[in-house]
Amino acid sequence: MMVAVCQIELYIPGCTSLKEKRFALKSVKTRIRNKFNVSVSEIDKNDKWQRATLGIAFICNDRKIIDSAFTQILTLIEGDVRLEVIDHIVDIY
Repeated sequence: MMVAVCQIELYIPGCTSLKEKRFALKSVKTRIRNKFNVSVSEIDKNDKWQRATLGIAFICNDRKIIDSAFTQILTLIEGDVRLEVIDHIVDIY
């Protein structure tokens, strides 16, 4: 069994309030949860309007499935015009 954790740094350029930020993040977090059956949470930069850090946790027994899932998750996030991925880190334990 492997536990994979991905930390994704986001920039939200059109955001002018925390309410707009929550709306944009809630939408993308719900899509990620529903499509990939992973845990997603905002883990840092909670008080910044245009910045966010998402943490995504995934448990699986196959490294290829983990790599594929995180690649697809990043593609999904990058496809959202409201968000820009600044950086991401994947750790597998």
